[in-house]
Amino acid sequence: MTSTTVGLDFVPSFVQDAWWTPETATTGAEVRDASTGEALAQVSTEGLDLAAVVNYGRTVGQSELGKLTFHQRALKLKELAQILNGHREALYEISHRSGATKIDNMIDVDGGIGVLFTFGSKGRRELPNSQVVIDGPAEVLSKDGSFIGEHIYTRIPGVAVQINAFNFPVWGMLEKFAPAFIAGVPTIVKPATPTGYVAAAAVKLIIESNILPAGSLQLISGSARDLLDHLDYRDAVAFTGSAATANKLKSHPNVAQGGIRFTAEADSLNAAILGPDAAPGTPEFDAFIKSLVTEMTAKAGQKCTSIRRTIVPKDRVQDVVAAVQARIDERVVVGDPRAEGVTMGALASLEQLADVRTAVQDMLDAGGELAYGSLDAPKVTRQDGSVGVADGGAFMSPVLLTWADAEAEAVHSREAFGPVSSVIGYEDVDDAIRLAAMGSGSLVATVATNDPEAARRLVTGIAAHHGRVLVLNREDARTSTGHGSPVPHLVHGGPGRAGGGEELGGIRSVLHHMQRTAIQGSPNMLTAITGVWHTGADRNFGDVHPFRKSLAELKIGDAIRSDLRQVTLEDITEFANSTGDTFYAHTNQAAAEANPFFPGIVAHGYLLLAWGAGLFVEPAPGPVLANYGLDNGRFVTPVAAGDSIRVTLTAKKITPRETDEYGEVAWDAVLTNQNDEIVATYDVLTLVEK
Repeated sequence: MTSTTVGLDFVPSFVQDAWWTPETATTGAEVRDASTGEALAQVSTEGLDLAAVVNYGRTVGQSELGKLTFHQRALKLKELAQILNGHREALYEISHRSGATKIDNMIDVDGGIGVLFTFGSKGRRELPNSQVVIDGPAEVLSKDGSFIGEHIYTRIPGVAVQINAFNFPVWGMLEKFAPAFIAGVPTIVKPATPTGYVAAAAVKLIIESNILPAGSLQLISGSARDLLDHLDYRDAVAFTGSAATANKLKSHPNVAQGGIRFTAEADSLNAAILGPDAAPGTPEFDAFIKSLVTEMTAKAGQKCTSIRRTIVPKDRVQDVVAAVQARIDERVVVGDPRAEGVTMGALASLEQLADVRTAVQDMLDAGGELAYGSLDAPKVTRQDGSVGVADGGAFMSPVLLTWADAEAEAVHSREAFGPVSSVIGYEDVDDAIRLAAMGSGSLVATVATNDPEAARRLVTGIAAHHGRVLVLNREDARTSTGHGSPVPHLVHGGPGRAGGGEELGGIRSVLHHMQRTAIQGSPNMLTAITGVWHTGADRNFGDVHPFRKSLAELKIGDAIRSDLRQVTLEDITEFANSTGDTFYAHTNQAAAEANPFFPGIVAHGYLLLAWGAGLFVEPAPGPVLANYGLDNGRFVTPVAAGDSIRVTLTAKKITPRETDEYGEVAWDAVLTNQNDEIVATYDVLTLVEK
């Protein structure tokens, strides 16, 4: 729709660290209030130099983000979350114009802020305070250990272009931005036109906070035009929207042949399966109905994770329909989100309303039957509290369809992206699995059952067709985040029709913005590249005990090698008696000799670890504040009475904390015997003052 309103403001873009709008003579696409039809703004990118936008991200954005470590970027996300958290109400007010209710805003606005908090925390807990991530253990590639290899992740050298859907203008932006930012990759956000003004309001708050480095976030409000023409193998595109648009973008030469990393999250005919045991009156049946109605009406059903196919035992179809009708009649009030008591708002635009009505009519023509709702304009609660048909509003009644033929092609292929779901009946568990798979790949499914065997069969049967499966029963019904709520800790995405990609997934999603590279070289070279000491690299056996060094003084490779300490039978017996660990290998000579792993009575592994600590410890107060654990412990060679052990301790990994006066140090500990055979290996974890 072109603008006919003189003087209607443009939704601004933010590019090259400045706000930009088209020339005043430009006519753009019009954006309207979803509930009233009032013209709000217009949108256009005519005259915007998209090549310069990409270049700015690749140069300034890459340079500025490259000055920060993973932890420093993660802390900025936490700061950003705190800023946005203080402006939630302002974002709510703007978002109401898109048809979003208070609950919808909690999903979108609060959900997006929650993503920032989560990545701000996980980035510091799970990533090193550096710019390189090691993936897996080193592989020894030569007999003498002088040539080794391993995998590392480093950030891609381009930009992350994020093309978002209209339904979640805040969460959809932040769930893509957060992992890209931690990875160190500049973001170019392109929100959907109908609700892009909400995304722009959030970006304005972000920019005004002055938290982000220059070039790390740019916003394109309007058509992406020739944006993909300026991208190449250095860049990544994350798309959320229709499968048709995703396929069009995938066919772009720079994606098909040019190597752009392309991830799509597309149409998804998600399923909810009611288990054979979940009869009316059970907690599982009640939780199932509650979830179904929530997914039909939250965001007016405009969620890529909404339940489109409700798969239930054939003899319970009418029970489900009746329960859904009762819950909607009791709890759902359609109207302007700014009116008191409204629980379901309008669709995002009149165009979207027309699309959904067309899709429902297609499904009716293909054999679906209207079990609840109508395609007529519903009576709604207006902003002033009056009830009637709202002129200009994109309102629609919740619609529930039933199908005589559970295998009808339309129910498994046609998506009405609104408050619409279909109920189909299955014969048995295998039939339910088959029907779920007919969606050709989905983002999420729910299985509602309290029968462990039914849950096992259903989940293992459908998992390969879905990116996420929620198992809903009486134990988690109250605590579950719900069918339609992706969480930043877990993968969001799905196979086949759902796009075949992944978003979120904790640190996995950070790694989506990085290149995994196999590096080969000597232990010294890999130590220099990764900042982590590798077995075989140089050690520094200095005059000062490493535990006497602060974090500022300690260097990777600083080490200590202890004297030998002999283990006696009396030591072993005393340890067995004092701890209660009287396992026969430590107390019974004949039984121990009969064991193929032991030469006779041997020392406890934990005795050796305790003695190892005694061999390397520096007891006087100093920079080492605490020992907080061991990692990667392995016992290799048994130690018999009369053998001796020594420990070699090497500073392996140093992780300063950005917000504390101490950091973590991982020490490579190796116990060897009098013949220099390895007895045990493990990492000692300590907290050390800066």
